[in-house]
Amino acid sequence: MIRRALLAGYEPRSMVMAPEWLGRMGDLIACVDAPVYSCSYDVLRELTGFHVHRGALASFHRRPLPSLASVAAGARRLVVLEDLVSHTNLGAVFRCAAALGMDGVVLSPSCADPLYRRSVRVSMGEVFAIPYARADAWPGALDELRSAGFTVAAMTPADDALPLDEMRYGEDDKVALLLGSEGPGLSPTALAHSDVRVRIPMAAGVDSLNVAAAAAVTFWVLGLRPGQGTGTGSQASGSVPRP
Repeated sequence: MIRRALLAGYEPRSMVMAPEWLGRMGDLIACVDAPVYSCSYDVLRELTGFHVHRGALASFHRRPLPSLASVAAGARRLVVLEDLVSHTNLGAVFRCAAALGMDGVVLSPSCADPLYRRSVRVSMGEVFAIPYARADAWPGALDELRSAGFTVAAMTPADDALPLDEMRYGEDDKVALLLGSEGPGLSPTALAHSDVRVRIPMAAGVDSLNVAAAAAVTFWVLGLRPGQGTGTGSQASGSVPRP
């Protein structure tokens, strides 16, 4: 993750690591213009306040966040997260987004911080790789995306929502997938600002999936191109249906 942060252009402030990491990170240390400290695991635990399993930590300067318009420019598949407050789920969504072909992430004002340590770790550093913006206004950001040509598809377990495998889209269609918080899901206001509501069909009486699991399933379907897969949506051309 330290290497991925450096590759993404984040500027290091300092690094601290257990002695055995000095050799493993020797090539990286040689080209880093920042102080590097070494200490025992006991000192690392005292310094950080938690058990450092890996034994190598780094502090980086934050980079200025891009605007919503710049993240949306040139994108075809965006992830929009409303009030996702679990750093674990946030990191998992970023990892899925990077792995399954999403172009960027938009965060509502109340979402958790992707650069929080746990989010970084769960994402395996993909929070550094995929562009993201934090919306200044909510739900105004959804209207901005619609004005930019995106269809806002809101994920919900509601029975009257469109089954995911019936979603019809073209390769060049712009789709912004809207996902809500872990407990209540999307707010009524966000749902009202969406173009279409979509659900993942469930079996065995299960009513919903964890938000990161639901994101992975939906990202994979959205990443399919017309003619791939076996679902109706993956075989059909045209735009995402609007209500």
